[in-house]
Amino acid sequence: MTDLLTVNNLSVSFALPGGAVHAVRGVSFRVPQGGTVALVGESGSGKTVISQAIMGILPSSARITSGEILFADPAKGGAITDIAKLPPKGAQIRDIRGGRVSIIFQEPMSSLSPLHTIGNQISEALHLHRKVDGATGRELVIEMLRLVQFPDPKRAYDTYPFELSGGLRQRAMIAMALICRPALLLADEPTTALDVTIQAQILKLIRDLQNELGMALLVITHDLGVVANVAEEVVVMYHGQIMESGMLNDIFSNPQHPYLKALLRAVPRFHMAPGERLVPIREIATADARLLRGRKDWPAEAVAAGPLLSVEHLSKSYRRRQGALSGGGDKVLAVDDVSFDIARGECLGLVGESGCGKTTVSKMIMRAITPDEGKVTFNDYGKRLDVLSLRGDTLFKYRRKIQFVFQDPFGSLNPRMTVFDIISEPLVVHGVGNERQRAEAVKELMQLVGLDIRHLKRYPHSFSGGQRQRIGIARALALQPDLLICDEPVSALDVSIQAQILNLLKDLQQKLGLTYLFISHNLAVVDYIADRIAVMCAGRVVELAPSSTLFRNPLHPYTRALLSAVPEPDPRYPLDFQKLSSERNSIPSTWPAPFTIDAQSRPSLIEVAPGHFLRAAEAPSALKVAS
Repeated sequence: MTDLLTVNNLSVSFALPGGAVHAVRGVSFRVPQGGTVALVGESGSGKTVISQAIMGILPSSARITSGEILFADPAKGGAITDIAKLPPKGAQIRDIRGGRVSIIFQEPMSSLSPLHTIGNQISEALHLHRKVDGATGRELVIEMLRLVQFPDPKRAYDTYPFELSGGLRQRAMIAMALICRPALLLADEPTTALDVTIQAQILKLIRDLQNELGMALLVITHDLGVVANVAEEVVVMYHGQIMESGMLNDIFSNPQHPYLKALLRAVPRFHMAPGERLVPIREIATADARLLRGRKDWPAEAVAAGPLLSVEHLSKSYRRRQGALSGGGDKVLAVDDVSFDIARGECLGLVGESGCGKTTVSKMIMRAITPDEGKVTFNDYGKRLDVLSLRGDTLFKYRRKIQFVFQDPFGSLNPRMTVFDIISEPLVVHGVGNERQRAEAVKELMQLVGLDIRHLKRYPHSFSGGQRQRIGIARALALQPDLLICDEPVSALDVSIQAQILNLLKDLQQKLGLTYLFISHNLAVVDYIADRIAVMCAGRVVELAPSSTLFRNPLHPYTRALLSAVPEPDPRYPLDFQKLSSERNSIPSTWPAPFTIDAQSRPSLIEVAPGHFLRAAEAPSALKVAS
């Protein structure tokens, strides 16, 4: 294979008021024609800057200080163009950008215009590079939507981005990138924050389209599981430089550089040894929890009163607005008959695809949403509170006992407030302590999550993603809650930062006696942190068991499908893309008996083994034989 793209000694710097920042320093690699290369590294390593340089879309403050980006266009007989030397607004780079080299951006919602339909946005890319009339263009776009497996391409043409799920928005981005059939596709974190099942579909789709169109692929990611399943060659970056590069199997089986070895140790894996910890590249030094030593012990009457939280038969439905992809005005059952308990001091993992109802359940527990049916009971040191009947001052006091750690560490922090104000706000709202006591509490909370108290006057934008998430955790701990609800707290973080946050949460649980409801779609993460796991699909808990039992002996077909869709960071265990794409495991009516859920069959949770619950009409036959 000849090299389609050759990057030689590329350096990129940013001219900032405080001086030049060298984001990329002397980087060299190649992408073979029709081949797949993965560019791996943490946030800030320079991966995205390289992709911007290749596309000719570097910010105005950036400039290429040295090196060349050689593109050998097959449509021009392999004629070589040095993209690094082209004027960023010239006709030649505009012809290459989008036409011969395309990119899939990381966040499809912010990359797509909310004011234009999907069809309009894909058509725009088409008409920029090809001379076709409106009718022909529409047919080409619909055909591309069909190629990226939209369920109804003609209807999808007239939909807006907010009407689509995350997976469909990502497919729309892929369709836009491929409408001109480029020779090279750059995929910048194409599956970040997507469910494992949707991620597997997107990865298979990209691979199939790559084979069909004969294009090369440069995948930019920090997910080593994705790398192990799509790449042929791997380039590992750190602080703008290449640390190690080589063929896929060599990189995983025989890593040489200390940074690559550390990156591999930071990835959560199934079946880790009891007590084994993730090894982050940079450890967090945390202080003792002097502030929280005043927490009351759990008295005997509280133990006798049962679990800390009991959720019984929660249901919630919404009326869908009329839109291009809806029938108009029909009801959508978001949560259906959800029940579970959380004992004090344990971590219950709640897993499932986006839209399965996980966050809706957490909001009903917080009383941010009122359920249609069901009951939530909280054990307040022996006093059992009917959460759904709380009003006024009693509800205000209840919210001190349960706090929330949000998914987006930047969007959940007010950009106009300093870190001190963010962490102290709950104390001010609930009238806890005087000004001096609150200042002391904030300092101890900062030390508890491993942050420097000298940074209290900084604003959120001054911190990295992992540091912002620690600020969110400190804010959630300010009121000394009994239960912490963590909603996808590490889904948007690099593996090394993810390891820091997961270890921090485990340490805080031991130090402070915290109880967690940990919501995630990453089963390897949940396996590492949770004591028990509840699996949700289509608004229902379909299986609930201790984590060791669930991963060793999954019984529900949906649980098995979720586990089979998790990409292992090991090329020896590749995903079975063909099987994953042919199965329809998230549709309850397609599940085999006794798991089928439809108009005729509505099974409930039954205990098939001690502590192992399954939503089924009866115990599966294999269990009956075993017993």
